[in-house]
Amino acid sequence: MATLGSTPDRLEVQLRGLPVGEGIRRQVDYWWTVYKRTWRGSIISSFVSPIFYVLAMGVLLGGFVEADPDQLEGATSYLAFIVPGLVAAHAMQTAVGETTYPVMGMIKWQRVYDSMLATPLAVRDVVAAHLVFVGFRLVATCAVFLAILAPFGVYATWWGPLLAFPAVVLTGMAFAVLVYGFTTRLYSEQGFGVLFRLVVFPLFLFSGAFFPVSNLGPVGELVAKVTPLWNGVNLARMFCVDNVDWTVAALNTVYLAVIVVVGWAWAVRGLQKRLVS
Repeated sequence: MATLGSTPDRLEVQLRGLPVGEGIRRQVDYWWTVYKRTWRGSIISSFVSPIFYVLAMGVLLGGFVEADPDQLEGATSYLAFIVPGLVAAHAMQTAVGETTYPVMGMIKWQRVYDSMLATPLAVRDVVAAHLVFVGFRLVATCAVFLAILAPFGVYATWWGPLLAFPAVVLTGMAFAVLVYGFTTRLYSEQGFGVLFRLVVFPLFLFSGAFFPVSNLGPVGELVAKVTPLWNGVNLARMFCVDNVDWTVAALNTVYLAVIVVVGWAWAVRGLQKRLVS
């Protein structure tokens, strides 16, 4: 569906975009206003619920789990094992939440993207600013989550959570670009139910957050290890429990970075086809 002027010059501007960074800068006021109006509504889902997860699964249930570092990937307690996985899974859920209904609304219901593209902003500028906002949300929620967990004594070193922090943010961004591209190609919000039930929830349960994926058997373990969430969980856990295999850590990081790059192109192309082409 084309929503722009029909002149070739106008279309060329939309495809070319503004200088790098300028398009994002011009949208800072808008996204800051959005954040100021909505941040209170995200307190429960962003900060309170994750802590309850930690208390229920890590502290209460973890008290019944024997702490064998050989079986818990180097963690000295089930609480120390589960915390990095929950933070990475929380990053995934935050990213998915910010790139499903909000993106659909800006395309289909409020049509905010249409108004943005009626200015010198191009599709890539609009996508970049939205994803930067998602990145800001990930940075804020993951930083608070990791900081609140420090008094629980789950970190083996002081530098562990500092390295785990960019790992979980990268994990969230990998999901953000993929789901953003999925949403731009979706014409009904009913598709989100499929996404949550068949992708997000199974990943949350079976990507190593709650138990080692080796318990899934050879085939299940292989499937789990090709998911972005397992790579994020594994990366964060190695740093937090001080059991780092730097070769594996590098592979996890490269894998997630490649997804972000490919997903970025997928997201831009999806919005361009939906609103411009």
